[in-house]
Amino acid sequence: MVRKGVCCCCAALRPRYKRLVDNIFPEDPKDGLVKADMEKLTFYAVSAPEKLDRIGAYLAERLSRDVVRHRYGYVLIAMEALDQLLMACRSQSIKPFVESFLHMVAKLLESGEPKLQVLGTNSFVKFANIEEDTPSYHRRYDFFVSQFSAMCHSYHEDPEVQNEIRIAGIRGIQGVVRKTVNDELQATIWEPQNMDKIVPSLLFNMHKIEDVDSRICPSSSASGGEKEENPSALSENCFRELLGRATYGNMNHAVRPVFAHLDHHRLWDPNEFAVAIFKIIMYSIQAQYSHHVIQEILAHLDSRRRDFPRVRAGIIQALLQAVAIAAKGSIGPTVLEVFNTLLKHLRFSVDFELSDRRSSVSSASFSASAKENDERIVQNAIIQTIGFFGSNLPDYHRSEIMLFIMGKVPVLGATSHTLDTSQFGDLGTRRIQIMLLRSLLMVTTGYSAKTISAALPAPFLDPLLSPSLMDDSELRQLVLEILHNVIDRHDNRVKLRGIRIIPDVSDLKIKRDKISRQDANFIKKHGQQLYRHVYLGCKEEDNVQKNFELLYTTLALMTIELANEEVVIDLIRVAIALQDIAILNEDNLPMFHRCSVMAVVAAYLNFLSQMIAVPAFCQHVTKVIETRHVEAPYFLPETIFREKCNLPKSLEKDETSLFFLTNQMAESLGGSGYCVERLSVPYVPLVTDEDRLSRRKSIVDTLSIQVDLLPGCSLDEKANSTEEITFETLKQAIDNNGLEEQEKERRRLVIERFQKAPFEEIAAQCETKANLLHDRLTQILERTIRPPPSPSGTVAINTGHNHYRSIPVYEMKFPDLCVY
Repeated sequence: MVRKGVCCCCAALRPRYKRLVDNIFPEDPKDGLVKADMEKLTFYAVSAPEKLDRIGAYLAERLSRDVVRHRYGYVLIAMEALDQLLMACRSQSIKPFVESFLHMVAKLLESGEPKLQVLGTNSFVKFANIEEDTPSYHRRYDFFVSQFSAMCHSYHEDPEVQNEIRIAGIRGIQGVVRKTVNDELQATIWEPQNMDKIVPSLLFNMHKIEDVDSRICPSSSASGGEKEENPSALSENCFRELLGRATYGNMNHAVRPVFAHLDHHRLWDPNEFAVAIFKIIMYSIQAQYSHHVIQEILAHLDSRRRDFPRVRAGIIQALLQAVAIAAKGSIGPTVLEVFNTLLKHLRFSVDFELSDRRSSVSSASFSASAKENDERIVQNAIIQTIGFFGSNLPDYHRSEIMLFIMGKVPVLGATSHTLDTSQFGDLGTRRIQIMLLRSLLMVTTGYSAKTISAALPAPFLDPLLSPSLMDDSELRQLVLEILHNVIDRHDNRVKLRGIRIIPDVSDLKIKRDKISRQDANFIKKHGQQLYRHVYLGCKEEDNVQKNFELLYTTLALMTIELANEEVVIDLIRVAIALQDIAILNEDNLPMFHRCSVMAVVAAYLNFLSQMIAVPAFCQHVTKVIETRHVEAPYFLPETIFREKCNLPKSLEKDETSLFFLTNQMAESLGGSGYCVERLSVPYVPLVTDEDRLSRRKSIVDTLSIQVDLLPGCSLDEKANSTEEITFETLKQAIDNNGLEEQEKERRRLVIERFQKAPFEEIAAQCETKANLLHDRLTQILERTIRPPPSPSGTVAINTGHNHYRSIPVYEMKFPDLCVY
């Protein structure tokens, strides 16, 4: 065929490749590509690959001319020929031909004609699927990234055309990604200027899911082909593919544009789309790179820390989804970083809340009050994230996080914590304490350690049981719930929920194991701390029903998990001491609190008696409970914790039938092999340095000084057991000639007591008695003849004729007040 307008002689002189190219174009473009001539051109190109660059250049020249002249039929034929040549030719000589091909595709994309843009995109996608034998060192796709990204944002007046252009743009981006990400030399695609165009374009179409679905997929039963034409689904597939191909060095470049898009379009509030995006990200990337995404979210949260509360809450909820997916995989060194950042923002939120509250009080501003409520949303989101992340960590990681959070809890009067709350005041410190303990509660949920000592190390237990954490009923509730999570290793807490007299404990099917050696050592070392916490917790005046229920559960769980024969005796001593709190009422507690403490003791001793299954002990406990049912139902939990309960006006100390008696319990347990000598020693909580930092009453007011190391002091004798000491009795005490036999017996009993009693108990009793001795001696000596000053820790004794001798206190030998 002779080209139109060209004479035969000129046509014969033209190069063969041009004649072959001209022959594939028919007279009428509607007839399409001349297949026979196309086969000749293909055979020629394969036989002479060095001519491919000239064939491509000539086809590009013709296509450019046809585009300018709007002869779109010939444009279609030229692109079809190019596609066939690309598929047929696979040699190194194809490189120059590709340059001509990309030049022609660029011409089509620049034309602005939707059909030509779609045509050029389809050709580029076919090219992108071709695996080249050798990489290209100089080829760049920046123009195609820009053009395809612009097509993704098309706003054509015709919705169908607009949808078609957007789909073409997405497929073009997908082609660029596939063509470049597998080529190590094509790192330019991951440069920020390209990612800043690709990622927002994909997110833009993913966010249009509702509008597009209403036009493209009107029914839920759309076929797979229709779903493929959905720009949102196609964008999501491309986005997943892009993230799946990201490596360690370019992960951040693919994630950072996501934050810019969400910020620019204000998609953090509401944040459904943002959360969905980060789910896609976390499931698409390689697991070992998860910590990169978490670090980016934390960095963005830091950059927006002064933004609106709901925006910060949206970012934190997105972080929650990210850590929920990453917690079971590789999170690298970001564990403590996550918690440290979240705790820092928790402090910021409390600071903002308090400042807004102050401004609302001063100006009565409604907006400030609304912002305060929004800050609560932020705080709840932080706590939920901390708890969810911590609960999904391995146990060895979780124990470190528990210590880390506990170290952040501010303790009044202490400076060891690292969370600065000096500017908050008492209210802010309390808010921080509650928030951190709630976080710690969620972290400990589901935590199961092999030994209690591993779950409650001293650096964790000591600050948790600090008295300064017990100034508020809600704080004490959180502390007890945390203890329950850690101590309860057999999920018995649910069975013990609520405080009641259990008729048959065996119906609860309590699970328990034999106490291990490690647990026995733990309760021996730290038991006094736990007993003290329960004892002092029952004396708080702001206790509510939940506090008493949790205290009862604490005693029950200690019985299940940590009780051997020695611990059982200690727990009974604590229970009797609690009963004495209600009977003697040295702290002037309200009647409701006194009756509630009696109810706690009744419920616990009923539980304990059935757990140890000593018939005589069970009989005594049951008899007291039955008597209370008839004469004093307000001493039982089923009655006292009703909404309306008739309280007594006073508690009579001589109504022994309503009380659990030490001598009867000792007699019943002694017959079953228990060492009951220690039951006669009243329980006294251990005095610690923390008492000086707490806000509660002085420890001198809290502890009973009517304590003796020797047995035989019953409940009825306590009130009259303290003998008045005068100067005459003091002289008699110094002259010990007539008391030698009694002294020997007392020494033997004291030595025996020191050998059997726990060290913490002995220390508490000795310190209390030493303080009493010093105070009484001082009063007596001042009441007689004032002696000259004596060195500290000594007492000046009048030896006659106003001659004084300094004697150390511990060398004084008084029958009733001796300390060894």
